[in-house]
Order: sequence, then structure tokens, then C-alpha cells
Amino acid sequence: MDLAIWAGGRLHTLDEPVLTAVDHGLTVGDGVFETCGVHRGTAFALTRHLERLQRSADGLGLPPLPLDEVREGVRAVLAAAGDRAGRLRITVTGGPGPMGSQRLAPAEQRPTVVVVAAPGGASDVARAVRVPWVRNERSPIAGLKTTSYAENVVALARAREAGADEALLADTRGRLSEGTGSNVFVEVGGELLTPSLETGCLAGITRDLLLLWGREAGLPVREAAPDELPWGVLDEVVAGRAHLVLTGSVRNVTPVVRLDEVDVAAGPLAAEARRVFLARMADDLDP
Repeated sequence: MDLAIWAGGRLHTLDEPVLTAVDHGLTVGDGVFETCGVHRGTAFALTRHLERLQRSADGLGLPPLPLDEVREGVRAVLAAAGDRAGRLRITVTGGPGPMGSQRLAPAEQRPTVVVVAAPGGASDVARAVRVPWVRNERSPIAGLKTTSYAENVVALARAREAGADEALLADTRGRLSEGTGSNVFVEVGGELLTPSLETGCLAGITRDLLLLWGREAGLPVREAAPDELPWGVLDEVVAGRAHLVLTGSVRNVTPVVRLDEVDVAAGPLAAEARRVFLARMADDLDP
């Protein structure tokens, strides 16, 4: 695999160990991460990603992150990967800890930082399926980007089995929430709406930028009211009366052209939102 890996203050080869067997990120998923797209050798929106990384760490109860160390790792892997880099992953865990869920005392905690650059690129379109599991908007980690990702792994595997590249989830109240690794926008009633954060969805970087840049470009794009996008709105997409867009840090803004094994059309607002986003991204790599 064509990866550049940094941990413990230096670059590593793929077969070198970088974690202890009792790292809390490995044993109990006690960690946070961010994934950035890489454009012209630069991690896109890195400042926003690092701010969200710290918010996730705060929400998880981790100590303040060593952001200078993180930035050092980012510089190292991007320099090592060069033009091969298309995506960047930053992971910070609670570091070595007990075998159980309890943590060491704050003074004893030593966070683990791992930064990886890898090839990757965005597709022009997406294919999605609905899955029967839900996003728990009342979970203590709702809206945090943590390494406790098994639910997403299972849901995405179901999507792959159906020939799709994303799985869509409702929340526990039957409202559209998000994908396993993407935010959702629905083009309906002449507007482009994204689910409320009250549904437990992540406050995605691309989601936030599309809301900002879309409004500045005069697009009718906004966050929906908490109950404005029920799960059943996806039936409208299948019927052709609404359209769907996925957003994410690597996929950017991507119209959905197949939902639940039914071909669907990309909407005009979706196409314009994608054009606006890519143009603004080209002008500012750290907005």
C-alpha cells in the first residue's frame, strides 16, 4: 500500500509497529480522528479539522491534544507522500491504558498521535442504500468523530453488498440523520436542506462550508428544522420528486444517482452546489 505513516516523532514503514497492545484507542476505541482531502499537496481546511478534533477530544474527556505534534506529523507525511497523497488521516488516542474502559489518572495519560497520508480521490457521483440501524442522537458520543466506528463498518459493509458506496441512517425518532462517513442534503421544495444536528449527525466540515458558501452564492441552502426531514423523504427521492447529495471531506459534494437499487436523477441545485463548492475550494485551501 502506498502510505506515508508518522508516529512517535518520525516516519514509519508499513510493517513497523506504532502502537502498544494496551493503547486505549485499540482496546476500547478511546480516541478521535479527522480525515482531510489533500489538494495540491495541502490538507484542505486543516484549521477547521484540527478545531473539530479538539472538540471531539473535549467531548470524549481526553486531555488537551498535542496539536503542535499533530501539525508536525501532517507536514512530515505530506512531504513524504508528495503527489501521491489524496487523503490524510489524523488519529489521537488516549494512549496506553488499563485493559478495561477506565482511564489512567490525567497526569499519567500519554496520548498517541498517528498521521497517515494515502492516495484517494473523489467520485463524481454516489450510490446509497438505506440500512435498518439508527444513529442514536442521545448517545454521549453523538456528533463526535471518535474511533468507536464499528457501527459504521457494519452499515457500510451492508451498502457494499448492495453495490453502493454509502449507507444512510435515521435517528431513533425516525428522522433522516447522515451516512456512515458523509452528511446528507436533500433537494426538495426548491431548497437544499441538510438534517439538523439534533439528529445526531456530525457537524461535517464540508457540510458547514457548503452552507456558508452556498448562501454566499445565493443558493437556497440551509439546515433543516429538527423534524423537517423525516426518514420518509427518501421515498420522495426514489420517486423522483426530490434529489439527494452527499458531502464529505474526500467526496466533497457528490450527487446521488442510485438509491436502494433504483436509478435516480441528480437535481439542478445539487449540480450548482457542487460547482460552487469546487470553485471556492480551489481558491482557498484553508478556509
